[in-house]
Amino acid sequence: MDFSLEGDKRVQAGEAQEGKITSYIESYTSKIPSGFFLAAAGASILASVSFKIAKKDVAALFVGQWVAPFLILGIYNKQVKLHGSDATKHN
Repeated sequence: MDFSLEGDKRVQAGEAQEGKITSYIESYTSKIPSGFFLAAAGASILASVSFKIAKKDVAALFVGQWVAPFLILGIYNKQVKLHGSDATKHN
């Protein structure tokens, strides 16, 4: 295997494919509206603030940490919808 830094070693569109499990999961999760993930992140923020007001600091921190994963899942979901899981080579 050549690990030299010379030449272009990037994977081009169409050279690699996702596995069967990834394709199966994406076929179902791509049906979830993107707004769901934004709403889940917003609900996590509200729940965290509610816990904080109720002086349940540990629960507030725990639920507040869900915001970023929900937003990242939303971005991933949107990318799959826009570009598909396996890019094809365009000439």
